[in-house]
Amino acid sequence: MGRFRDALAAPGLGAIAEVKRRSPSAGDLRPDADPAALSMQFAAAGAAAVSILVDERFGGSLGDLRAARSATPAPLLAKGFFREEAQLDDLRHAGADAVLLLLRDLDDRRAAAMLARAGELGLDALVEAHDAAELTRAVELGAEVIGVNARDLDTFEVDLGAALELVASAPSDRVVVAESGVSARAQGAAAELAGADAILVGSALMRASDPAAKLRELLARPLVKVCGLTRAADVAVAAEAGADLAGFILARETPRRAPSVLPVPETMLSVAVFVGERGEAPSDLVQLYSRENGHRGRDGVLLRGDVQVALVVDRAWREEDPEHLERASAAEGRIVLAGGLSPENVGEAIEAVQPWAVDASSSLELEPGIKDHDRVRAFVAAVR
Repeated sequence: MGRFRDALAAPGLGAIAEVKRRSPSAGDLRPDADPAALSMQFAAAGAAAVSILVDERFGGSLGDLRAARSATPAPLLAKGFFREEAQLDDLRHAGADAVLLLLRDLDDRRAAAMLARAGELGLDALVEAHDAAELTRAVELGAEVIGVNARDLDTFEVDLGAALELVASAPSDRVVVAESGVSARAQGAAAELAGADAILVGSALMRASDPAAKLRELLARPLVKVCGLTRAADVAVAAEAGADLAGFILARETPRRAPSVLPVPETMLSVAVFVGERGEAPSDLVQLYSRENGHRGRDGVLLRGDVQVALVVDRAWREEDPEHLERASAAEGRIVLAGGLSPENVGEAIEAVQPWAVDASSSLELEPGIKDHDRVRAFVAAVR
């Protein structure tokens, strides 16, 4: 028991890649989906586990679970609407390592009975919550793996912001899975920074021409941050090139100061950059540096709300820093590597440091605050 849980709890952001032919909200997604072939491809592309819809409303069956089991040793999650212990016996016999339990469909007595039977069978349980009350129930029931679903199953609408706050409020001793609504690398990163151990991705993979390539794309690291953005046109080019983070410098000492945090597409996260004191800005994240001798200090922190989620390893203000990469490679935790990165040297820097994200600004400019679109594209391409 625990193979599914342990796979999700491994370092970094894991992914449960889902095989589903159709969705009640979206209709047909991939009617000819082959669970055996897809399970193998997902495992090879880095999935921590594979989810198989076994409910006919999603075009699934127990036969799909058996087919996936015959094709891959990866942990398998059986998804459906389960209320009776006998169903768990069938799922275990068909090859499941874990089962989805929806708290919206189970009262506490039923949920406890299902969890107990799952434990007897050696099945892990992904206990799914949609709101704060259900999250509290999951914790009190002793669920080790908790799924937070961004999709309202009554309206089928997705509220990623509300789901991220639920993820952030979950106890740190549980394995937390962010479900629904992840179709871009930045959305997965947002879940990761909120505290999710893994994301569950189905529709985005099933709609992709190459599902396994889409999974690799969602999990790819490092992320790319283009900083010093001051114009909407430059934000658009960075997004089109595939950058994940858009940086807007709001510190007074730079010619790259942005007028504000500009709107970004849903494929990107906005980052407000401050020096000294943190100001107010409607951004997804904040990058904060100390002020030293009237200028930006060497290293900074990346914040989600008031919580530090990464260390920014940079260079001192307008100074050479020959130990820059050595300091970065020795640092622990999530690292955003900044300072002097360009299309020409970022590959070497990534190899040396293995950062969570890379950050470039002045090397991508025609003049301060005005991006060279070709160099922005070249930088992203060099990272990918």
